[in-house]
Amino acid sequence: MKIQFLISLSFTLLIACPQEVICQQKSKATLTKESIKLETDSIFDKLVKIRRDFHENPELAGNEIQTQQKIKQYLLDLGLEVETNIYGYGVVGILKGEKKGRKIAWRTEMDALPNDFADDVDFKSKIKNVQHGCGHDIHMAIGLGIAEVLARNKKSLNGTVYFIFQPEEETFVGAKKMIANNLLSKIQPDEIYGLHITALPVGQIMVKPNEMFAYQKRVQIKLKDQLTKEQSKELTKNIYNSLSRTIAGTKPWEVQNMNDPKKGLTSPDTDYRNYLIMDQDFKIYSKNNQLVLDAYLYETNLSNIKNIIPKITQIVEANYKDQLISVSFTQENPTIMNDKKLTEIAVKTLDNVYGKGFVSTDYGQFPYFNDDFAYFQQKNPGVYFFLGGSNIEKGVIAMNHAPNFKVDETCIKIGVESFSSLIVERLK
Repeated sequence: MKIQFLISLSFTLLIACPQEVICQQKSKATLTKESIKLETDSIFDKLVKIRRDFHENPELAGNEIQTQQKIKQYLLDLGLEVETNIYGYGVVGILKGEKKGRKIAWRTEMDALPNDFADDVDFKSKIKNVQHGCGHDIHMAIGLGIAEVLARNKKSLNGTVYFIFQPEEETFVGAKKMIANNLLSKIQPDEIYGLHITALPVGQIMVKPNEMFAYQKRVQIKLKDQLTKEQSKELTKNIYNSLSRTIAGTKPWEVQNMNDPKKGLTSPDTDYRNYLIMDQDFKIYSKNNQLVLDAYLYETNLSNIKNIIPKITQIVEANYKDQLISVSFTQENPTIMNDKKLTEIAVKTLDNVYGKGFVSTDYGQFPYFNDDFAYFQQKNPGVYFFLGGSNIEKGVIAMNHAPNFKVDETCIKIGVESFSSLIVERLK
């Protein structure tokens, strides 16, 4: 009778408050890579669905109206505090752990591209001439996934996680404007992380300390409008030949080689190191009775930047000193600069969880691309990762800003798992 009574009492208590018992047990549990994997697997289909919704309904920089509402509602449903009054259509989700601790920020971009490239998927953009051709739809799905995995286990977390969904990245102003509106002074993160999907093999994570991209500059030369077309062409050819620099036998402008085992970013002998490449065909036009020569250039070595304008000036003055009006940079955005110490810590953390060599070393600096995440890194230690989204066997090439940009969506799962683990470990 006594045993039967105890069994009956236990059963009654379990029936009366099953959720409370489960929650209490869960709150005492420590998040592990196995539990994070189970959580991620359980929401993967939902994340794919919302990614495809973002893809079908892209919004340009400064117009992320519906994107903001979807993100805001998703985060509210997770029980996060949500701020939307920082800048533009940005969203900040705030997840507070059980106890005080380190404050970590995760940043995700929201905007799409103004293009109408071929888009070979069943969930094509419904908006004419607007596409998520850079992968920000994937980034948003990963950001929301990390938020959900951590929110489900917030009682086992110490510290606070800030999920920054940033507008206007493609125009390179969103991060700068959020900072100018005191975002970082309000949340004061100890460290900040972000990623970008790219044409690496699906799921490969790559990072390096310091610069991830080459320094991008737009140079403009103004002369009196007295040169012939032939003279202008000869001058730009001379500038191109005098400035361009690569290691013998390398072709860093061929971005399709980024995965090549000998030439690519994972090789110590990568093509994507120690170069200055530039537009071979300058934009040449007349404006206000002046001849204007415009070109973009990409330099890997910061110390060389200061010599570029004097060198171009010297080349022009050799034949056209009386015609020269000015030589200047008209665009010189900052470049991604990964904090050396934090990058080493992040790599070691992920390798400790998933095995040595889990994170690949990047030995180069990729040309043509950049990210305004650089502005966050100027204020706080930050690390920016590359995440592979290509699957060659399936014909999926995640080359950003290119026709038929496609992504193997399993990278969402890998991104959520890996970076949830990183944040959990950094909060300990």
